[in-house]
Amino acid sequence: MTTPLDSFQHDWKAFEQAHVWHPYAAMPAAVPPVAIRSAQGARLKLEDGRELIDGMSSWWAAIHGYNHPVLNTAIRSQLEQMSHVMFGGLTHRPAAELAALLVELTPTALDQVFFADSGSVAVEVAIKMALQYWQAKGSTERVRLLTVRGGYHGDTFGAMAVCDPVTGMHHLFAHALPKHYFAPAPGCPFSAAWDEGCITGFRALLQAHHHQIAAVILEPIVQGAGGMRFYHPEYLRQVRALCDEYGVLLIFDEIATGFGRTGELFAADHATVSPDITCVGKALTGGYMSLAATLTTRKISARISQDGTPFMHGPTFMANPLACAVATASIKLLLASPWRSRVAAIESRFRRGLEGCRGLPGVHDVRSLGAIGVIEFSDPLEMRWIQPLLVEKGVWLRPFGRLLYAMPPFIISDEELERIITVMSEVTHLVSHNHA
Repeated sequence: MTTPLDSFQHDWKAFEQAHVWHPYAAMPAAVPPVAIRSAQGARLKLEDGRELIDGMSSWWAAIHGYNHPVLNTAIRSQLEQMSHVMFGGLTHRPAAELAALLVELTPTALDQVFFADSGSVAVEVAIKMALQYWQAKGSTERVRLLTVRGGYHGDTFGAMAVCDPVTGMHHLFAHALPKHYFAPAPGCPFSAAWDEGCITGFRALLQAHHHQIAAVILEPIVQGAGGMRFYHPEYLRQVRALCDEYGVLLIFDEIATGFGRTGELFAADHATVSPDITCVGKALTGGYMSLAATLTTRKISARISQDGTPFMHGPTFMANPLACAVATASIKLLLASPWRSRVAAIESRFRRGLEGCRGLPGVHDVRSLGAIGVIEFSDPLEMRWIQPLLVEKGVWLRPFGRLLYAMPPFIISDEELERIITVMSEVTHLVSHNHA
């Protein structure tokens, strides 16, 4: 009788495809996953000996590339001390050092740090903070959130409830999710002149329902997995002013945009706006381990904690020492590097290299901001042939919906980046030809 371990030993890739469920995929996956043996710099080495240039930074997290000696050393050094210890009733230096660094880099008022496992959980924590804050103030009617359409905040239930309910990937669960308020997506492009009409719908909803709203939550400047749209910094300034006017908390989801991706250390820096709560993750550890954090103000933590009331959340692997140590090393590595000039150069190359795709049949828009390059099509892309074609051309990209986009590591070479841009252009011309 053949056992699962026998099957694995005989052909591990066949076993994997038959038994391991991948994200946002059917079972088995329509397009078999690509088997990776190792990774170095901006390159993924496949089991069959080929190499791919990574244009995704492992879902936007590996900003320093792979197998970086500084980050490897941080992991090894911490491993010699301890790999993990529960954070309930115990603490350790790596968590405190990372918290100090985050408090130093974020707006002054954000000086309370809650560590979590992932970006989605950080959003759950932020939502809980807002709700528990108003409960502590006796405003029990404030149980709704206000956000904008086109957003994405994660895959857990609280986070799903503030993702776009119509065009988002979580529409299947709409009947089971809490109901919140959705303003029109910001319609004011990042580089365009500000149009005061852009904030009208948001203002009307907040004015009408502010007595029910605990917090506004949005992704500053870049709506990521919801569509890779870049909007005007003035929108954030207007939202901050309106939240102040109506006494509503403001949550920024910086999970995808934090740590330099947009050309500023945090996307909110484009508008010099400070939220009441902010979430960071993804690039926090340089892509080495899953870790996220939710930062808030002493005003909020003091209100929640009045009379010794605890905040009701506690992940098992909260503040994992390995993750904290490598996060601190990653942030210091970023700050010591010429990251601004690197990201600016990536943006410039995307802008120059992708512009030739604008106006092609089937292409809706071409845009770039920081280390993000996007080609948006009029119709959804056919992953069954596009994904294998990208691999054949030696590039790893993960298109979704109508988007072909790249968010490469900041350390990518000029030649590697040019190859990504060339392949994006070649695939776009193929899609355009088929569209025509």
